[in-house]
Amino acid sequence: MTDLPKKANAVIIGGGVIGCSIAYHLAKLGWSDVVLLERQQLTSGTTWHAAGLVGQLRASFNLTKLAKYTSDLYLGLEEETGQATGYRQCGSITIATNNERFEELKRGASMAKVFDLEVNVISVDEIVERFPLIYSDDLLGGIHMPSDGYANAIDITQALAKGARNNGAQIFQNTLVTQILHDGSKVTGVSTPNGDIDAKYVVICGGMWSRDLAASVGVNVPLHACEHYYALFESVEGLDPSLPVMRDYDACTYFKYDAGKLLVGAFEPSAKPWGMDGIAEDFCFDEIAGDFDHFEPILQGAMHRIPALENAGIQKFFCGPESFTPDVRYHIGQAPNLANCYISAGMNSIGLQSAGGIGKVMSEWMRDGYPPVDLWEVDVRRAMPFQGNRKYLRERVSESLGLLYATHWPYRQYASSRGVRKSAVHDRLVAVGACHGEAFGWERPNWYAPEGVEPKYEYSYGRQNWFEYSAAEHMAVREGVGLFDQSSFAKFRLEGRDAMRVLNQVCANDIDQRPGRLVYTQWLNDRGGIEADLTVTRLDASTFLIVTAAETEVRDFYWLKQHIPDDAHCVLTNVTSSMGVLSIMGPRSRELLQSVTPADMSHAAFPFGSSKEIELGYAIVRASRITFVGELGWELYVPTEFMLGVYDEIVAAGESYGLVHAGYHALNSLRIEKGYRHWSHDISDEDTPLEAGLGFAVKFDKADGFIGRDALLAQKKTGVGKRLLQFKLHDPNTLLYHNEPIWRDDKLVGHITSGAYGHSLGSCIGLGYVHLQKSEDPADMINGSYTIEVAGDLCATNASLRPMYDPDNRRIRC
Repeated sequence: MTDLPKKANAVIIGGGVIGCSIAYHLAKLGWSDVVLLERQQLTSGTTWHAAGLVGQLRASFNLTKLAKYTSDLYLGLEEETGQATGYRQCGSITIATNNERFEELKRGASMAKVFDLEVNVISVDEIVERFPLIYSDDLLGGIHMPSDGYANAIDITQALAKGARNNGAQIFQNTLVTQILHDGSKVTGVSTPNGDIDAKYVVICGGMWSRDLAASVGVNVPLHACEHYYALFESVEGLDPSLPVMRDYDACTYFKYDAGKLLVGAFEPSAKPWGMDGIAEDFCFDEIAGDFDHFEPILQGAMHRIPALENAGIQKFFCGPESFTPDVRYHIGQAPNLANCYISAGMNSIGLQSAGGIGKVMSEWMRDGYPPVDLWEVDVRRAMPFQGNRKYLRERVSESLGLLYATHWPYRQYASSRGVRKSAVHDRLVAVGACHGEAFGWERPNWYAPEGVEPKYEYSYGRQNWFEYSAAEHMAVREGVGLFDQSSFAKFRLEGRDAMRVLNQVCANDIDQRPGRLVYTQWLNDRGGIEADLTVTRLDASTFLIVTAAETEVRDFYWLKQHIPDDAHCVLTNVTSSMGVLSIMGPRSRELLQSVTPADMSHAAFPFGSSKEIELGYAIVRASRITFVGELGWELYVPTEFMLGVYDEIVAAGESYGLVHAGYHALNSLRIEKGYRHWSHDISDEDTPLEAGLGFAVKFDKADGFIGRDALLAQKKTGVGKRLLQFKLHDPNTLLYHNEPIWRDDKLVGHITSGAYGHSLGSCIGLGYVHLQKSEDPADMINGSYTIEVAGDLCATNASLRPMYDPDNRRIRC
């Protein structure tokens, strides 16, 4: 074999379609010394048995852009490389057999307008016209995507590999990476039986082997293989090569023309995990035994949908492994704890239709050191440490595989791997009717069922069964007092003589305040984009408490850690588990808390933005006067071992004040009424504080500046191109969730980033960015006629730059 090079700029581990796409795109960027190492042969892991679907509509703007890029890339790849790809844009049809599924599809078709993707709602007759083999009596309609199609996964991979080689990349097959080399802080290369390669970058694209390979260097990549099935039918009467891809989500199936045969594949609701005891390194172009009885119900449904299958023969029954992730979203990006180690794995059976876009953004991420667009939903930094647990993964992926085709209900909760992380008062909350949801492993009370009502979701695209109960919680916080368990907050301590200096460089706001002051701030990148949205409390001269969202615990911890200079005298510690959080919110919160503590809770003694240690029950509790609901209130930070006692004390006293337990659904509706932003929905690393209406939290005149200051000053000078607005629908019965198109004077100008029913305002409220017209003053943005498109219908709405609820903040500062 050819000798391996001793050095490389980048080493890519894995020769499936993802690894070859990254090699192709790095080489296209002009990177020299790109080396791809494949343990067996190209495509031999899972790529070779991919069904080959190339769909484009995704759940977000940026992921749809990447899917569209993939389709465009594949269209020209054969001409560029001379390698056949088998790519055909035959279109796709997705059908609906019930009203709720049709609602989902129509909402998706509206959302596609935001993404500039053609998706047409079609009638049953139009479905039959395009796919005559179908049984249609039970159909309501569907959607048609003309630019979807399919390709041959092996041919696409070989074309990408050829294109990579043509631009200088080297590819070595039958070369096993036995070790990733590093110096404790960054990667330095790889070891193979044929020698070591020194490298500046290492990219793990090892498919279902990626979890163990990454874990060997302390990097968390949660994924697990599952059995994945399809069958090839031959002699199907009426089969035509021009047929579009057909998806019957309600029957968990898809249908695709395949070289004179009809391929029937599935994403069944309860999948079978595979490879629990490890996966052999010599696994190569292998099938696994499979379970025909497991797949048989799918085949029965397929024969119902395509009656011609009853008289056709099964030419091939196939079962092969595919890797799935806990949330059915792939893992890409730089590992948070090992510099220059990049991950691209866990494709959830959509690797082929994702590969082009992933190769593009990964190569640009490596070149620039940051993602080219907001990719948080697939960023490997979202993975929690516990999610690498094998038991957790085995149970979760048995559910997550089926979620690809399950109805994507609003507020849908996972059923598997539950009870992983619990607040100290979890059982107390269950006893008073809490219906817990799962978020980042935490069991969190989303709503409370009254006595005699089972705390269980009944899903719908309309008002769900908890709507009125959550409305009562919402109004109790507005008019009286509510208790939220927010123990899932991520909490860090930064302490040392340089702690203030380090934090003030990272924070856009000024945190050089006296001890006992709490500051709301953003952490920005060099482009002015918002990397984190959180609070910082100065505990004493050299100690700070940082509180952020549960979702971003890993991301935010390592963002700060990476910005602590080597010579700085300070230590960062994750103290999330050491304390719970009870939030007491509402106009009667002061009365209630004053009844259980000797501390003076008056406005004069305890103004907004202050934080103190107070006595409560037998505990010493940190009380911080802050709010995410737009009312007077305090967050109580309680040492974990004191949580039960403090909770019991508050609840007992609360009877006299009408205390109501409130959940996260009420928290969300309250914050949206007040226009409070939620990171990862309303603000991201692509949005600046000036665009998001958060300029009040930026202190440009800090002596030593802050990360992102120059970018914000430049934007301040040139003006912003978009602004976040708040919307209120005229029709009180229509519901907003996210990604609904925003129209202004019949022109598409943006989309909803988050929405919820505003019970105090009497209609659904949404937040969303609107692009300014040329030379338009942001103050004039509310002029014009605004509508929001929901499932194809245009709904009249009011727009506002200021919060529609208590715009002058009088209620939180009383």
